[in-house]
Amino acid sequence: MKATKYFNFNNTEVAFSYLSDKELQNAYQIFKGMSYASLVSIGSKATLLALKLHLPIKSILKNTVYKHFCGGETIPEVKSVVEKLSTYGINVILNYGVEGKHTEEEFEKTAKSLHKTLEYAVHNENINTISCKPSGLIEHDLLQKLTSGEELNEAEKIRFEKGKTRLRNLVKAASEKKINLHLDAEETWIQGAIDDLAFELSAEFNKEFPTVINGVQLYIKDKLDFLKTSLEHAKKHNYIPAVKLVRGAYLEKERARALEMGYPSPICETLEETHNNYNAGLKYCVENIDTFHLSNATHNEYSCEYLAQLMEENNLPANHPRIVSSQLKGMSDNITFSMAKAGYNVQKYIPYGPVKQVIPYLIRRAQENTSVEGQTTRELELIKKEIKRRKNL
Repeated sequence: MKATKYFNFNNTEVAFSYLSDKELQNAYQIFKGMSYASLVSIGSKATLLALKLHLPIKSILKNTVYKHFCGGETIPEVKSVVEKLSTYGINVILNYGVEGKHTEEEFEKTAKSLHKTLEYAVHNENINTISCKPSGLIEHDLLQKLTSGEELNEAEKIRFEKGKTRLRNLVKAASEKKINLHLDAEETWIQGAIDDLAFELSAEFNKEFPTVINGVQLYIKDKLDFLKTSLEHAKKHNYIPAVKLVRGAYLEKERARALEMGYPSPICETLEETHNNYNAGLKYCVENIDTFHLSNATHNEYSCEYLAQLMEENNLPANHPRIVSSQLKGMSDNITFSMAKAGYNVQKYIPYGPVKQVIPYLIRRAQENTSVEGQTTRELELIKKEIKRRKNL
């Protein structure tokens, strides 16, 4: 994208000012590898196998891919990343990146880590949001049964209530501390139950502050209608509807499952249709911003430009308190740093946690970059441009 009246997304000096020469070279090697879909596929499988066999690859992962996309294994390790970003006017969404657990012991451990994450956010003015995946606190199978409309048996109801209590306790603590909590969107076959929980918790805890921010994946065909339903529910129950708009992170898995099980894919047929859905979602939220709280979570340059245009058309200031844009650590720095420099509210999404347990997140990032047309190419183009610029200084 060329420089426009709002941003210059080609200014690599601004985009990568926080990276050392060594870190920039590491980024180049990572995205160069991601430019080969077959290499990503083989590498992902090999990494999982190596971990299963307890091969000593942790240090390699931590100093390369993990370091680029994650903040650290522990909160103290994350601190330096948060402080560095704060000097550029960029806030942080902190995420304990462990997901898809299966036992009560694992769920309780994740809940404890999320409360520690929350406490750290409370004492750091640059962390105004934390994030969690509901499947890290509640059994996946129970969420799936509820989404499909099946009745839980008595034992399952007890386990579900335990999971729901874990989530509610986290939301309650976040509400008391005035910290936003993203409920990350997940696969469609468990998302219905998550949406129901988001509605229930929002009605209780979003009365005066947007504590619960529900993830909405716009690559799903019916999500524009869901935004309208969210607004109607909020007006009926008198609370602030808060949404995190994303395009979606499970495209290949969604389509494969639909094909295997013989039902129509819920995903938009084309990338253009997804883009149209997303931008229509932005428009709907901005035009109802007196009610909504909007998190524009995207790596798409046009959507960020379009958001700025919508805000101008609706006479909204760049730093409107109910509108924030966010990108993942290690990706689209040209968007994050350009928007921050222009005075918009911007966040970096930073996962942290044990290397081995954050691997599913890292693999998803790699797969996402290969499946989204042009993403890896764009990252490489910008990184190479900045390396060349620095050499010519």
